[in-house]
Amino acid sequence: SKRVFKKTSGNGQFTLYLGKRDYVDHVDSVDPVEGVLKIDPADLGDRKVWIQLACAFRYGREDLDVIGLSFRKDIWIQHIQLYPDGGHKPTLTEMHDTLLKKAGEQGHAFTFNIPINLPCSVTLQPGPDDKGKACGVDFEVKAYLAKSADDPDEKIDKKDTCRLVIRKIQFAPDNTGSGQKAELCKSFMMSDKPVFLEASLDKEIYYHGDPIPVTIKIKNETNKVVKKIKVTVDQTTDVVLYSADKYTKNVLCEEFGETVEGNATFDKTLPITPLLTNNKEKRGLALDGRLKDEDTNLASTTIGMDKEMLGILVSYKIKVNLMVSGGG
Repeated sequence: SKRVFKKTSGNGQFTLYLGKRDYVDHVDSVDPVEGVLKIDPADLGDRKVWIQLACAFRYGREDLDVIGLSFRKDIWIQHIQLYPDGGHKPTLTEMHDTLLKKAGEQGHAFTFNIPINLPCSVTLQPGPDDKGKACGVDFEVKAYLAKSADDPDEKIDKKDTCRLVIRKIQFAPDNTGSGQKAELCKSFMMSDKPVFLEASLDKEIYYHGDPIPVTIKIKNETNKVVKKIKVTVDQTTDVVLYSADKYTKNVLCEEFGETVEGNATFDKTLPITPLLTNNKEKRGLALDGRLKDEDTNLASTTIGMDKEMLGILVSYKIKVNLMVSGGG
């Protein structure tokens, strides 16, 4: 039997059923969100039952909402009236059938189609003393009882709602391009010849936890000695909200005790593996969106997202430094 995620409202009048919580963004399309809401129509009065999917930017703690400041900004939101029947007639899928069997006769099927240009679920790692929900982009399916879909003046009681957070994730495309290459030629005082450095990657995309082989070629035409090689990886996070904030955090710094004597050459592949486990203390690091406290990883590089869209864009850069005796 398939695993089903369900949540019941505090008043016991409706239960939300979803068959999965991870929805894949394939760049040119996104998995549809197919669910069922079981509704007990007794005692609804003049209120209707709605279901909504919202992609929101969450920043700061929810307990500060009491002072009238909203710490959620909706990036995209869609509402569907499910009861009384508002005319939403999704094409029923195998997923719907499974969930309708669980919900019984009072089940109402719904489908949300997520637009392709929305950001993916990203969590910014909280600091050790931060409380409340982490900042980031999240997607939430919410059922609620109200007279209208989104009247700001209508107060909706918490017991008249139920919600499940879902994730929009991207998998790297299979047809990844060839890796990048960078070259540098550095001259030193008191030496008329330079050191040549070339660093290259064998492909464009690596999966979480996979070693990244960095191929380093050095041609040392000086009389100085290259004493060690330092490889660093930086994560750059572009937070596009009211204004664009861009910040860079180091996620890996490794030194290799490889020496290259004067007038010698070097050609070797050095493997590096950036992991979240080595970066748990870094506040504000971008992680793939997480559900509850389960494990996640360093945020995936953003692929194909509209730069004008609100959200969080993530990219990585590898740097190679040579330590040269008496030459920096």
